[in-house]
Amino acid sequence: MLSTRKTKVREERLTTRAPLSEEDVLALLGTVETVWIVRGKRVDRRPASEVSPADLKGPTGSFRAPILRRGKRLLVGSQAEALAELLD
Repeated sequence: MLSTRKTKVREERLTTRAPLSEEDVLALLGTVETVWIVRGKRVDRRPASEVSPADLKGPTGSFRAPILRRGKRLLVGSQAEALAELLD
């Protein structure tokens, strides 16, 4: 979907080679105002100030992927509708 919308990716990071640390996530949360957390078909939208790194972890204990930031919004997890809304 990113390539069809001609969206530029500034940084790509593979979680298997360079997993995010809690410090990385805290720094990322400090750059956004709203966090959208995808869990199945549900999208939970919350102010970044109310989100902790633990909220971004999946059932395995690692951070959900993908994590996409656009402007002051952060999308955590994968859902086509939420991604389309983020890119609009």
